[in-house]
Amino acid sequence: MTDGYETALAEDDGAKLTSGDLAEAREPIALFSKWLAEAIESEPNDPTAMALATIDEAGLPDARMVLLKAHDAEGFVFYTNLGSEKGRQLAAQPKAALLFHWKSLRRQVRVRGNVEAVTEDEADAYFASRPRLARLGAWASRQSEPLESRFALEQRVARYAARYPAGTIPRPPFWSGYRLVPAEMEFWRDGAFRLHDRMRFTRGDDGGWTKVRLYP
Repeated sequence: MTDGYETALAEDDGAKLTSGDLAEAREPIALFSKWLAEAIESEPNDPTAMALATIDEAGLPDARMVLLKAHDAEGFVFYTNLGSEKGRQLAAQPKAALLFHWKSLRRQVRVRGNVEAVTEDEADAYFASRPRLARLGAWASRQSEPLESRFALEQRVARYAARYPAGTIPRPPFWSGYRLVPAEMEFWRDGAFRLHDRMRFTRGDDGGWTKVRLYP
């Protein structure tokens, strides 16, 4: 006969420490793709949003939300103004961490690793796919610099709209992307009574992955 705790634990899928995809996964990228696809179906807003943590010149951590634009076995891609705070920090310290949190699924994924620039072709292709106003905004924004007024920003957007009234808007030389190459990925799933499910994957020198289950 089980008590209330054991019954609740048995009925909570998130608390089954040997259950499903976490226990069966041999490498983390396919598992991440599966979880992201499920988040796209369930999250009400921005399932590709991720916290990006970098290190500033004083050695202090810094973090902000950005959007994941691509991912595969090579890494996780995002784009930004290279003169922004994160751009300057990554130029000086090309290491970063990502955090995805999907509240609707009660899951999160942490990623850490080195950061490298995407290719010019990748950056050009993604920039060309953006809405026209977003492309103009990339030209107009001096990201992370002081802004005297909202009107000043709107004036700059209007100036670039006049410069590029139709046709192709080229990618600014100060705007590109980064790829975080994962050295470590950790998957977390909420469990009853705070007995969460955690699995860490670590990439070896040969490119293969090892995994270990962690205490919650």
